[in-house]
Order: sequence, then C-alpha cells, then structure tokens
Amino acid sequence: MERAFEHRPEVFTAWQQLIGAIRDGMDLRRYELATLAAARRLRSSYCCLMHGKVLRDRFGEPVAEIARDRRTAPLEPVDLAVMDLAERVVDDATSIEDADLQKLRDLGLSDDEIMDVVLAASVRCFFSKTLDALGVLPDASLAELEPELLEVLVVGRPIASD
Repeated sequence: MERAFEHRPEVFTAWQQLIGAIRDGMDLRRYELATLAAARRLRSSYCCLMHGKVLRDRFGEPVAEIARDRRTAPLEPVDLAVMDLAERVVDDATSIEDADLQKLRDLGLSDDEIMDVVLAASVRCFFSKTLDALGVLPDASLAELEPELLEVLVVGRPIASD
C-alpha cells in the first residue's frame, strides 16, 4: 500500500493524518463497520480484508456472517443503519436527505456521530479507488485468513500471490 504512494509520499502522509483525525474522533467498532460497508460497495478487496480482519480480531465480530447478510447477523439496529448510510454515501450521496439522517438520530446518534460515519465512508472512497486504480493487490499474507472470510471479503482485485 505504501509503495502505491511512493511518487507522492506527502499525499500518503496527509491521508494518514486525515484518517487518524476521523478514526480517533469516533467509536472504533463503528468506524470499522462503516468502513467495511463502504469498502464492500466499492469492491475493494484490500480494504475489506484489512477492516474485516480488525472487526474479527479486535471486536470478535462474525465478519463472514455480516458480509453475507448483515440483516441476519447479530448486529444492533444502529449498526445496520450506520452500514446503510456508509453504502449510501458510496452509491449516491446526493440522494441522502435529512429524513435519512433522522433515522440515525432516532437510533441515538448525534449529528457529530452521523458526520463521522459520512467522513469514514467518504475517505474510504478516496483510498480504495486510489489503490484499485494503481493496481495494488491485497497483501499475500491475507491469503492465510479462513476460506470463509476470503470468500466474502475478496470482492474486487485478488490477493497478491507473493
């Protein structure tokens, strides 16, 4: 991933600062759920694998189940709404209206927390599209994940062979 930015290291540094500011300002599990939803919609294998791994390792989430059908996974309504919003940001942010955001407010999210979800999904668009446009493949070490995870998280480019 870092090699993708070797010609523009200042952009990578700025990216790290931006993503850190967004991630550090929100609940990490929520950030990871929003990021996974956005990455799947973007068909970014790299980001799906990395963030799916964090959700599994750090939070014990049933990532394969979430990726297959989050509506049947053991997630709270607010988690589903966060993931839905992240996907909407990726698909067509212009279609999001206040009524859509009100659903999240009704589930207990503040306007700041809603903005965090939007920011997480928006920056995922930049990063995932940059990696994919430059032909960056997910790290070969990720091939060691369980076949069940690989099946649902490799949604675009394949994992590097070495």
